[in-house]
Amino acid sequence: MKPLEQLLVVDFSQFLAGPSASLRLADLGARVIKIERPIGGDLCRQLYVSNLEVDGDSTLFHTINRNKESFAADLKKAEDREVVRDLVQRADVVIQNFRPGVMENLGFHYEAVREYNPRVVYGEVTGYGKSGPWRDKPGQDLLAQCLTGLPWLNGDDDQPPVPFGLAIADLFAGAHLVQGILACLVRRGITGAGGRVEVSLIESVLDFQFEVLTTHLNDGGLLPKRSAINNAHAYLGAPYGVYTTADGFLAIAMGSVSRLGELLHCPELLEFTDVKRYFTERDQIKAILAQHLATKTTAHWLSILEAADIWCSDVFTWPQLMEHEGFKVLDFVQEVSRREGVTVRTTRCPIRIDGEIYKSPRGAPSLGQHTSSILNDLHNSKQEPAE
Repeated sequence: MKPLEQLLVVDFSQFLAGPSASLRLADLGARVIKIERPIGGDLCRQLYVSNLEVDGDSTLFHTINRNKESFAADLKKAEDREVVRDLVQRADVVIQNFRPGVMENLGFHYEAVREYNPRVVYGEVTGYGKSGPWRDKPGQDLLAQCLTGLPWLNGDDDQPPVPFGLAIADLFAGAHLVQGILACLVRRGITGAGGRVEVSLIESVLDFQFEVLTTHLNDGGLLPKRSAINNAHAYLGAPYGVYTTADGFLAIAMGSVSRLGELLHCPELLEFTDVKRYFTERDQIKAILAQHLATKTTAHWLSILEAADIWCSDVFTWPQLMEHEGFKVLDFVQEVSRREGVTVRTTRCPIRIDGEIYKSPRGAPSLGQHTSSILNDLHNSKQEPAE
């Protein structure tokens, strides 16, 4: 039995942050009913990654909405709102990520919902919170990254700000929302009271930077200084970085520079015995190391460094990764399908509980796929005699 079985989640959210949260709850056993517009549905259905589409929906939609049910409702119509209200009244968790004011206009904001479902755990994602000058700014991942200064940590010193090539603001916000929801569910189990969980993209990206922001807050307000050569962390000294070899790349994390000089037979590195120089002279050290590592293959250097317990690794492409036994043993890929035999290969839930890997063969729903069956369930529950 999965830990969240018997829990009902009604999910109004779209795009990535909210749906990524309900995806994880579904992975852990919850029943997730996705509320979608009858025409077009979740806008993520048409949010393409590399223009790849499967059965009329983007692969992104398939990825982030597997193992859910789709209920089509026009929330501008009173009769549809009434049906959705019945669902929300039965829900353990409600999730929404609309801009401030939207759910108030529809009548599904937290204050309204808790009047008829006081045990509900109500999760909200915004871009920048509900007050302040950014309140109505589009809650978009790239914008949230850039407002927090995050791109100034990536790339080399002579490059412009470099954002992450992933929707990290959305995905971290979704993960934080799950943490808050689960905390409230635990509290509800103790006290019987529900609650509201609020996260924002900007706060999630700020939290992602908590180590370096704490440094900035306590070092006199110095700005991050990226390495000019092979930067991998603006606040760490040499040898930290990714280096070109004769046939590929090699990642080296923290370690003794002079020890590297011994192991790699690079006498120019032997003089760097003072660890403070690893940061103050990191570009010089990295330049020496980069020139030296380019002379031989990745496998050659790994055979030396790994044997000496130096923190290092190859830099795989995805095909290399998936062919490696280290990846295969994780059993991390699963195949999901929707009706009529449409299948998608995707990743599984990364959480194991009691040693069990959680997979589900059920793919993302087609728009409104479960509307009729959910309506039947609601109708039948109203016909059941009260105990």
